[in-house]
Parts: sequence; C-alpha cells; structure tokens
Amino acid sequence: MLPEMPAVYKQLIDKLDAGIHIVDRNGQSLIYNEKMSQIEGMDKDEVLRKNIMDIFLFASEEDSRLLQALKHGRSFRSERQTYFTFKGKEITTVNDIFPIEVDGVRAGAVEIAEDITKLERMTRRKRQDNLRFTFERIVGESIQLKETVQRARQASRTASAVLLYGETGTGKELFAQSIHSESPRAAGPFIAQNCAALPESLIEGILFGSVKGAFTGASGQTGLFEQAAGGTLLLDEVNSLSKPMQAKLLRVIQEKTVRRLGGTKDVPVDVRIIAVLNEDPLTAMQQGRLRPDLYYRLSVVSLAVPPLRERPRDIPLLSNFFISLFNERFQLNVAGLSKETEALFNDYEWPGNVRELEHVIEGAMNIIHHAGSIEPHHLPGHMKLRMLKEDIRASEPAAFEQKPLKEHLEDSERTYLKETLRRTNGNVTRAANILGMSRQSLQYRLKKLQIYRSDTADS
Repeated sequence: MLPEMPAVYKQLIDKLDAGIHIVDRNGQSLIYNEKMSQIEGMDKDEVLRKNIMDIFLFASEEDSRLLQALKHGRSFRSERQTYFTFKGKEITTVNDIFPIEVDGVRAGAVEIAEDITKLERMTRRKRQDNLRFTFERIVGESIQLKETVQRARQASRTASAVLLYGETGTGKELFAQSIHSESPRAAGPFIAQNCAALPESLIEGILFGSVKGAFTGASGQTGLFEQAAGGTLLLDEVNSLSKPMQAKLLRVIQEKTVRRLGGTKDVPVDVRIIAVLNEDPLTAMQQGRLRPDLYYRLSVVSLAVPPLRERPRDIPLLSNFFISLFNERFQLNVAGLSKETEALFNDYEWPGNVRELEHVIEGAMNIIHHAGSIEPHHLPGHMKLRMLKEDIRASEPAAFEQKPLKEHLEDSERTYLKETLRRTNGNVTRAANILGMSRQSLQYRLKKLQIYRSDTADS
C-alpha cells in the first residue's frame, strides 16, 4: 500500500509544469495535480478516489498505459497516447509511465504527462486541409440528405453528366467533389469554375482555349476542358451563360471535342461534367435562363440538395461539427450551444443554409472566450432581431387594436421581456445576455415597464 504523502510534497507536485497522476494498487486515483487537471479539463473531485476505468473512456484495460504499468509492471517512455475523458474531451499527451514498488511489492503506478493536444489538432487540421471532400465528410442524418448522398454515390461509378441544384449555401460543390473523389477519375484533375464570375467576352477562351492571335493580346492558352482531361469539370451557375454560349457548350458536351477560339481543329476531350444551379432547373427553363436541350444533356443524373430548413435534425450535428472545426482552427475549447441558442437555431429558417450556419458559428467563436458555450448574445444581430419580430408577431391580437404608437411599442417590449425572463426562469443576467444589454439596463427597463419576476413564472 502506498504511504500517505506529506502535504508539503502535494503542494510541490501541484506547482510542477507536468501532469502527475498516481493510482494505488486497485487503480484508484490518489494524486492528481493542478497541471493534469488543466490538461484533461476535470476537477480533482471528479478524479480522486475513483477508479481509472470510471474516469476515462477506454475500450478495455489494455488501452490504459497506467493500468498496464500497475498490473504488469511495464514502463513506458515518451509514449504518445490519445484518449477521451468521461466528459467526451479528446486528449493527446506524451507520457512517462512506470510502476511504484514499496518493499518489493507493486503498490501503484504514476503517469507524468506533457500535453500536445493543440499540436495534434494543428497537425490533423493540416492533413484535413490537404484532403478532397468525400462523402464521409458530409454531415447529417436526415432522410432527405441520406437519400441524396446515396444517389450521388451511385452516380460516382460512371462518367455520366450530373446536374446538382439547390439554394445557395446548401453544399453543392461538396457533393460535386465527393462524386469526383469516389469515381474512377479520382486520380485526375478536379477543376471548378463559376460561370457567373466570367466576363462574357472571355468565357469562350477560358472554357475552350484560344490560339495565338485569336483576338487582341491573345497568346494562346489551354481551356478548362483540356485542363480537366481525364478528370471532372464543375461548371457552377451554368444558367448565367448567354444562350449562344450555352449552345456552344452543348456542342462540346455532345461531340466530346473542343475547338479553341480562333482555331480550326477539333481536339478530343475526355471530361466528366458536373453542372450546378442555384435554382430549380424547371424554373430556369421556363424563365428563359437555361436552354431545354442543354438541361436534358446535363441532367443525365439530377440531384436536388435539400435546404437546411427541410432537415432540422441536422442542425445540432452541423453545429457540433463546426464548433469542433473552429476549436481546432482557433485553439479554443468551446463546449457547444447553450439551450437558448439551440432553441433559437431550431426556430430560425436559415436562408443561407449550411454556409450561413458555418459563418454564424465562426463569427460567434471570434468573440467568445477560450471556453464556455455559444450564447445568443454571441450571434449576429439579424438573428436576434428576427426572433424579436416573430415573438412580437405571435403576441399580437388577431384584431387590430388602435392605440398610440408609444403605448403599442411598450406593450410589445413588455411581452418580449416577459417571455425572455420566462425562458430563463427569471434569471436576469441570462436574460440580459440574450437581449444583448447590460444587467443594469434590463433592470431599468423591467422597473419602467412594471415587470416583476412573479409575472414570468410558468403557469
């Protein structure tokens, strides 16, 4: 049995700049210093006198180096280990671990840890940045999204043209890259071009190439079709092309040859086309923005990417994904969304879809502290304003009641403040955070409008 350590030694261990964790012969934690508490994000009371298998999420005892040292007398030097606490926090450390013997009997084990979690995050991020998008990186569990992913996977097996359409920000290019990455053309180039970003006078030369002297200043260049040979060419917002340009594009796709601007020879091209529209293709055809013959040629496989408002169950998953992403990128430790923010996210319609959700979370994490949760006051003003308008609209009577504007505004404000306090169970500080004002300002408004906490209690 390990002898009791004098208090002065415990104080010294707490001052060390290395994590120290000591367990007795039964695997119960005896010593857990301040540095280890910081590394693993757990209080001493959550660890001391508890068995190590109750504290960490190891699949078995064989995964714990500390238990291996305790049970088998093994020592580990500069051992890199990644594991999870019972709170779900991922930790990566480099450890020295060895058994402790008293009078020739194994009485415990000690772990000395150096935290490399941030370094591991940065390394992992660099690896991920070098990877193409794949279907595995598409986040969501809704039926609509799963069906689209399944159809896209099936389409990746061939070289047929694909038409992706959906609202802005739904992740259409992510699907396009995933199709390419899982196709037999994955080793070939993937070239993306937004057609709306090209000046009309340069589109033909950029897409099909040009020969020297074809126009003033032309030096001769290879077009995107030739550059993407053996791979995939993504044409975004193809409905922005003029009708004559759409006709030329149709000919190239049908003939599988391209003629450079100013040239006389047709050059064979082996390219898979993925076209992207930010509107319903039938609407684009009816309103004259998309040639029907081009649509039928491009839509051999037609995939509609659902907007975020139609798959609300994916909002928490995507939120956690982006929080994890920006935790690594900004070296933060944000836990997640507060309950108030989660409710606001679920009620919001997300006109900018997944891209808007990503930018909202990125913006919040630019102003948040190192840890904590994303609260409503971290969000952009238009989201809070929309919530205010919806709550006021919901509280208005069916029949219009004429009254002075000042009185009407006070009634609306009174209703909204009461509802906010009800949602926070009368907590003035939390309500002030949601409203984006100081506690003192909120108390002043409550007093002026004669709102009392008893008025906000749940009935």
